[in-house]
Amino acid sequence: MRRPSGAEEKRQRRRPPATRPGKSMPAPPDHGGRLPAALVIPGDEGLGLSALGWQAVYRLLAARPEIAVERFFLGKGFDAPVSADSQRDLRLFPLMAASVSFEEDFLPFLRALAAAGVPSTRTERPDYPLVLVGGPIAFLNPAPLAPLADAFFVGEAEAGLVDFCLKLKEAVFDGVSKQDFLHSVKDMPGIYVPGLSKTPVRRVLDISPGDCGLLGAPASSCFTGPQAAFPDALLLEVNRGCPHACRFCAAGFVYRPPRHASIESLQALVQEADPPKVGLVGTALTDWPDLLAFLRWLHARKTKFSLSSLRADGLTEELLGFLRECGIRTVTLALEGASERLRHAANKKLDAEVFLAAVERAARLGVNHLRVYLILGWPWEGPEDYDELEGFLARICEARDRGHGRKTKEFMRITLGASSLVPKPWTPMQWAGMASEETLLAAQKRLKDMTRHLRGVALQVDAPFQARLQGVLSRGGEEAFELVQLAASEGGWKKAMRLWADQAANILDRQRGEDEAFPWEVIDTGVSRASLWREWTRAGRALHTPGCPKGGCEACGLCGMDKWLKS
Repeated sequence: MRRPSGAEEKRQRRRPPATRPGKSMPAPPDHGGRLPAALVIPGDEGLGLSALGWQAVYRLLAARPEIAVERFFLGKGFDAPVSADSQRDLRLFPLMAASVSFEEDFLPFLRALAAAGVPSTRTERPDYPLVLVGGPIAFLNPAPLAPLADAFFVGEAEAGLVDFCLKLKEAVFDGVSKQDFLHSVKDMPGIYVPGLSKTPVRRVLDISPGDCGLLGAPASSCFTGPQAAFPDALLLEVNRGCPHACRFCAAGFVYRPPRHASIESLQALVQEADPPKVGLVGTALTDWPDLLAFLRWLHARKTKFSLSSLRADGLTEELLGFLRECGIRTVTLALEGASERLRHAANKKLDAEVFLAAVERAARLGVNHLRVYLILGWPWEGPEDYDELEGFLARICEARDRGHGRKTKEFMRITLGASSLVPKPWTPMQWAGMASEETLLAAQKRLKDMTRHLRGVALQVDAPFQARLQGVLSRGGEEAFELVQLAASEGGWKKAMRLWADQAANILDRQRGEDEAFPWEVIDTGVSRASLWREWTRAGRALHTPGCPKGGCEACGLCGMDKWLKS
């Protein structure tokens, strides 16, 4: 890349405003005197418009006059990627910052680099560009991408990403080599440089002083568009993390401490963007004490809204009645385990009677579509759990029919969505083996048999192959990058998994020992290994553990976050 001249560096023109929430297209940035930064998402524009973390990073970088950030969407074929803002080639950017949320994103990312003529491993790239990987993968398990990435940003972008980029800008303009720069930042907070950083690297957090339960800078959409998962809606982050401590849920552990946004901060974002619709995003929406007040405020200003899944115990008569008044006709509830025993093992705090009452209430108030989520493939699963589920599904249908009463025009259809359990890093399930593809297909067949004769009940299942692939890429070490390379060279994941079957089985099919080291432990998320092991042993005995208390980490001390936050 041509190095900017001294005259160009002095210009430092302020970039045109491009970060007002909800706008669809920023102005192409002027690179004069700025660090050209490619912000990459391994997917199409629709994925980018639905990814709050990626858009939060864009907002941070675009606000700085020292950085010229441009967006790259990598989901459309495998042609040489160009900027969505200026059509510049990816190779012209000394910084390639990729937000990686899902393991399946590894392949399009690798293919895009190849299409741009950028070597896929860091050892083949001694000079710029610097490939920086952030997003959930960076602190869930960066190991499978460590051969590719020059560095990872571990944690919340608000807590130091801009500082890293400004240091890089200074290095590029001063002619500092990439290797010397990486040595200079290897121990910077939140930076993991494979092979150089002292591990474990501590995840960085943007936490309000004195209030670890407040989400001080909730993420929101920079852009909207009809391609997004919530078309033309301003997405708002209501909460980050989850206090319920379900043992299978990575979000409940890697995003600790759980935090809520203030109603005032969300109202200010809506007033600034003035969108026709708002999509509320969070892992525990009904735990937010201001949820109903905020929804009433949106309704009063004639702003439509949508919500992610709700907890059955939070779906009160008042809340559901208001949702129906606003035209909401689909409700999503999570059942998770097929039996009460499995739900106890998962630490899913769900009262069956409360769940049935929520179903009956939804039918009575005119909800016409209920989605129920279920997870298959638990380590302790057996035929008796599906026998219990069959009876419970019949009770769900009975609750729906009671809610309808004598009505003939209203009918609530039910969709049972069944996914496969992937034992994720940084959860108590990290010691578990994963169910085989044959086991998962057999469980799906049992579900098909039991739902076939239930009136108004449809079944949607995932592909066990994809779940197993996700398991390999989320639990593997640096050797798993070989699988990604195979997929790139052999035409896709299926052939690559066949060629890599023995290694995949070693990663997935065995229960781990208490003291076995994990490749993801190059990161320190704040939750202690001892607490996760305790939860794994309690899961085997189907014992509940309380979730995070409302008083915050200092009032608890169970998982170690209280000491970690003070250190």
